[in-house]
Amino acid sequence: MTQPFGEAIASFAPALPLAVGFSGGADSTALLLACARRWPGQVRALHVHHGLQAAADGFARHCADLCAQLGVPLAVQHVDARHRPGASPEDAARTARYEAFRALALDTRAHAAIKSIALAQHADDQVETLLLALSRGAGVPGLAAMPAHWERDGIAYHRPLLRVRGADVRAWLCAQNVAWVEDSTNADPQFTRNRIRARLLPALDDVLPQFRDTFARSARHAAQAAELLRDLALQDLGATGRPPAIDALRHLGRARQANALRQWLRDDCGTTPSTAQLDELLDQLAACATRGHRICIKVGSGWVERQGAVLGWYNQ
Repeated sequence: MTQPFGEAIASFAPALPLAVGFSGGADSTALLLACARRWPGQVRALHVHHGLQAAADGFARHCADLCAQLGVPLAVQHVDARHRPGASPEDAARTARYEAFRALALDTRAHAAIKSIALAQHADDQVETLLLALSRGAGVPGLAAMPAHWERDGIAYHRPLLRVRGADVRAWLCAQNVAWVEDSTNADPQFTRNRIRARLLPALDDVLPQFRDTFARSARHAAQAAELLRDLALQDLGATGRPPAIDALRHLGRARQANALRQWLRDDCGTTPSTAQLDELLDQLAACATRGHRICIKVGSGWVERQGAVLGWYNQ
């Protein structure tokens, strides 16, 4: 169920010291302000300067001014968030952001190592993420949307506002009389997420008022299913080996082959195959009745090929 902003903050119990990802926008401003009040002296702000628009310098200055008023230490990290041709700008920015968070959290020259990082995505963001995944034909992991907490590079990440409506976050912040910045790209209709926010969410509010709760429930079911699929994939890879032996793979059903190969490619090769690439790889495995049958398929930024009795991976 959705919950009030204050209740979400009161139930948030991260390991301290805590850092808050701080863009200067309304959501991260509300989260930073609430956390700084609850744990004075134990909260820091992390601002990632993506350098993708002219206003970025102004965002950083605003963050510095507000943190000075709050008495919250601020660390700013400049990153190159430009995406490669054919890649997702959103994915490129996200990758750069997490790399910056890791560098800032582990930099102990000015402070103790950060134990936790809080991010300000809320219930509306979760719905947008789920709808984006559906629009792209995502599998079960994509439909799980955003987790409320997870670990990465030894750091605990939290999204304490995932059950709070976006309007409720802004209403709380307005009551505090604290200014924030508006990123003009958040209203640019060329981005699918922005069109979902501006057009679909109001319609869903009208037709299905409880959609935030029901969509979140579906995402939790998908997350549980994704965990089971991962466990099964690891079990199957334990039997096939890593890299997987072709004959052992062929003894699995097609769905389990696909599940195991996705896990191997993600964990060991750092890539995710498209549906078409994975289907082609499975077709090649099905045709691989003789030792001389060749397999060489483009997957992500590299290639999967037959290397004797096993599948191999190489990156160009």
